[in-house]
Amino acid sequence: MVEAIWTVRKENGNTEVHLIDQRLLPSREIVVECRSHGEMADAIREMVVRGAPAIGISAAFGVALGAQELAGVRDPEEFTKRMETVERTLAATRPTAVNLFWALSRMRPLWETIAPRTPEERTTTLFREAQAIKDDDIARNRKIGSFGQALLPQSANVLTHCNAGALATGGYGTALGVIRGAVEAGKSVKVFADETRPYLQGARLTAYELAADKIPVTLITDSMAAMVMAQGKVNAVIVGADRIAANGDTANKIGTYGLAVLAREHGIPFYVAAPFSTIDPETPTGRTIPIEERSPREVTHSGETRMAPEGISVFNPAFDVTPAKYITAIITEKGVFSPEELSRHLGRPGQ
Repeated sequence: MVEAIWTVRKENGNTEVHLIDQRLLPSREIVVECRSHGEMADAIREMVVRGAPAIGISAAFGVALGAQELAGVRDPEEFTKRMETVERTLAATRPTAVNLFWALSRMRPLWETIAPRTPEERTTTLFREAQAIKDDDIARNRKIGSFGQALLPQSANVLTHCNAGALATGGYGTALGVIRGAVEAGKSVKVFADETRPYLQGARLTAYELAADKIPVTLITDSMAAMVMAQGKVNAVIVGADRIAANGDTANKIGTYGLAVLAREHGIPFYVAAPFSTIDPETPTGRTIPIEERSPREVTHSGETRMAPEGISVFNPAFDVTPAKYITAIITEKGVFSPEELSRHLGRPGQ
């Protein structure tokens, strides 16, 4: 199984965070070495690493890198002031993925508490906490896989969108974790992977992961999903999430909303697989989820080749919001919830 994020201890005693550059997969497997919180922020912003859980984990390691950069700062007040800058830099990278802010919120009380300690103790403690976040994410994903696989028939054809696998998480995956869980339970699973325009996460990353695990995968363009459903080739649609509102509305990669509408029309269950850290109880509905807009170049170019005329306008939202009414269930490490059950669980009935 591929790994997206890991640490390497160098001879000088410093720790680097290494990321597989997901922009270049599957043609090249290149590792990006992050030695500072600024380099980590760039990696998150430029989508070297992507996927809500993986962004959160990377941000946590970015905090630890920031503390490591402050090895010469012994005054607790100065350390705290500088760490606030580190946190702001990381928080400004990508606005939609709530796991980013969840991870920073988890790290903040720790670096505030340990500010009076030695620089070595501060760095060690924060790297240990970031690793704990990663390990915890993998454990959560395996529970998601266990709960989710029970929803699939013994012989299942699953359609998925974007990449919610090991590359998008600490490891194992959310949507792909359900698929892996089903395979481990002895079920026969075949996957249709949407290519996921414009960044092609399905074509480049999901197909790459599944092929590496020898799970049968068929790549289709986004516009083929309706036909595949109409032909009875899909038993379930499973996607990940970047933010889930308290009422169950879900932000995920652009194109997810359309798949949910199609699934409803064809009587196919539509599942969202995500850890509880992706649920934002402070966001009542999807109408208030901030939607990141990305560079027009992602739409107009393929690599260095221009695919569209110069001078045209481009609208390139990275995500859309699927209303809760189209979601059959949300699969978490705490169990499977309908959107209404999730709202009640969060203490937000009637949202």
